[in-house]
Amino acid sequence: MNQMKQFYLEKVVPALQAKFNYKNVMEIPRLQKIVVNMGVGAASQNRKILDEAVDTLTAITGQKAVVTTAKKAIAQFHLREGIGIGTKVTLHGENMWDFLFRFININLPRVRDFRGLARRGFDGRGNFTLGIKEQSIFVEIDIDKIAHTFGMDISFVTSAKTDDEGRALLEELGLPFRK
Repeated sequence: MNQMKQFYLEKVVPALQAKFNYKNVMEIPRLQKIVVNMGVGAASQNRKILDEAVDTLTAITGQKAVVTTAKKAIAQFHLREGIGIGTKVTLHGENMWDFLFRFININLPRVRDFRGLARRGFDGRGNFTLGIKEQSIFVEIDIDKIAHTFGMDISFVTSAKTDDEGRALLEELGLPFRK
């Protein structure tokens, strides 16, 4: 069993049950999936940038990235329907727990001037999204081979009903929020 999943089952579940007085174990919030999304606006002019973004996201997550396409044409952005404009990966199961462990213990400490994650990234239903400005914080990326800098959004989707439950879950798992 994955180290992070085992930590969730042994430490986080009892702590959340005691904090929120859940009567049934199935009420306890759990992490359902992690979605890593990378929008690449310049990809509409240069296909190689999109290929580089796919390779980058695949290396970071350990799972093949999917190209996202434009749903409709927008002339001001030189965008036609069906052109690839981004890439995403949805992580479940073991891959999700592995990514979460590496993100908390290896990648977040590499962020320059890091003082914790902002609490305003919650959506009202217990899900949390954060933005990363560049991919160089990830150990899997060779900085010397980077041609383009990509930012990304990471969404933690939980089964929590409120932001307080979702925040408590993510804090117990080890995400460092600002005070």
